[in-house]
Amino acid sequence: MNFIVSSSLLLNHLQAVSKVISSKNTLPILDNFLFQLKANELTITASDLETTLVTKVQLESSDEDGEVAIDAKRITTILKEFPEQPLTFNINKESLSIDIISENGKFSVMGQNGADFPQIPEIKGDSNTVSLSSEVLLHGVSKTLFAASDDELRPVMTGIFIELSPENMTFVASDAHKLVRYRRSDVSSETSASFILPQKPAGLLKNILPKDDSAVNLQFDEKNAFIEFNGYKLVCRLVEGNYPNYEAVIPKDNPNKLTIDRLDFYNTLRRVSVFSNQASNLIKLSMTANQLTVSAQDIDFSISAHERIKCQFEGDDMEIGFKSLFLIEILANLSTTDVVVNLSDPTRAGILEPVEKESENEDVLMLLMPMMING
Repeated sequence: MNFIVSSSLLLNHLQAVSKVISSKNTLPILDNFLFQLKANELTITASDLETTLVTKVQLESSDEDGEVAIDAKRITTILKEFPEQPLTFNINKESLSIDIISENGKFSVMGQNGADFPQIPEIKGDSNTVSLSSEVLLHGVSKTLFAASDDELRPVMTGIFIELSPENMTFVASDAHKLVRYRRSDVSSETSASFILPQKPAGLLKNILPKDDSAVNLQFDEKNAFIEFNGYKLVCRLVEGNYPNYEAVIPKDNPNKLTIDRLDFYNTLRRVSVFSNQASNLIKLSMTANQLTVSAQDIDFSISAHERIKCQFEGDDMEIGFKSLFLIEILANLSTTDVVVNLSDPTRAGILEPVEKESENEDVLMLLMPMMING
């Protein structure tokens, strides 16, 4: 079983799928890539049982189909040291010895039996399928992933809730302090369906999805999601359970409206938050008709700061407190010049939205719960 492949091409594919491999695998075989050779095409698989990523590499030449498992860390480390050149892999199917032959040398490693590698799950029973562009899925995941919870006691909150309906496709993530809802009107499904995508495969998609309009095929059943794009196939086990009713926590009537330059607001928060209490990260926003004052203090260390920014504020003068860390994170994940903050009163959530949409088909809403201002 032999094949010839470009060293840099192979390394690029291996580095993409290697992010699936866990540092604490329950099965030793999962520390390996599965190489499957068939008709001038090399299929590479990496898995941690929960998530599996498969990619295909077109070869310069090959003979005899077969499969072998190769130590992932060793093969990627070796390939990083090669300049761009064709490499010949000679694999003995009986002894599982692997010779990697370069222009000037030979490197020998031992493989493992590919049959020991876990089988990839298949679609079972009823499933839902939707076709969308890579750009839509990438935006949906990128805009929401940061808001997902790390609380393992509430597993449904640790993933991204993806909801399909005849009208649109919605991505939602929340950790009970902040919530992000990203909606696209240019993707829909004949029937309503939903699933919860875990954080790890969502993070993988964020890293490897192309930033273009290439097609993505998304299929899911009760247990797994199957996402195919650009020569990759991601299969992951879904988070089980029912996602909370997120619409119920979004305040509908918000008479107070703050419009402000996003970058000015972001930079001011970063400066002033240095002076906030390290435990609470509390910052106070005081709003009048054309001015926002951002202030913070830490009584324990006798430090404080305040800074004024020009803004447009429609409504009654008010003060509200937020956790600076979360507010900074939300502003970093909005990409327009100006943002509008919709407020009802100091005890109810603030809603941040871009003034101008990046695309006419998208609707971005980010919500942040307030904090009590002492004294």
